[in-house]
Amino acid sequence: MGSRTKGARKAQGRVRKTKTGTAAVDSPVMQGGMARALGVRLTSLTKKKVVAEMAITPMHMNRSHRVNGGAIMAFADVVGAAGAVFNLPPGHRSGTIESKTNFFGAGMGPTLKAVSIPLHIGRTTSVWQTTITNADGRQVAIVTQTQIVIPAKGDAANGE
Repeated sequence: MGSRTKGARKAQGRVRKTKTGTAAVDSPVMQGGMARALGVRLTSLTKKKVVAEMAITPMHMNRSHRVNGGAIMAFADVVGAAGAVFNLPPGHRSGTIESKTNFFGAGMGPTLKAVSIPLHIGRTTSVWQTTITNADGRQVAIVTQTQIVIPAKGDAANGE
């Protein structure tokens, strides 16, 4: 693996050690305002699977004291985008061009978990399926999103 490939992979996502010795995951997608505002935390990032958690706060709730559907959709978008960006070839960027959500149950705290897998990784698009579950494992939603793969311009090289 040449230094250019190593640098590109490092910029797209990596696992690092924290002070407590546990692994944490970095991704340029996690630097975005939405990921930070929602409180999304990646726990695992590979080319074939992304796992994340989102701690539920009052900001996430609707008037029925359940997690707002838009927050669930945004959570899934962040997680799928992290997988798409991790799979990008050097010098390319990505963005969501289509997303579909099926809701199966109410989102409830204290945390939601997301598992995203690629259904397709191609030259110009990738398709990601993200399953959102409550802390007790009950399914909340499945989100399928299509990410475009396009050559980067300037500093946007490795992010969404």
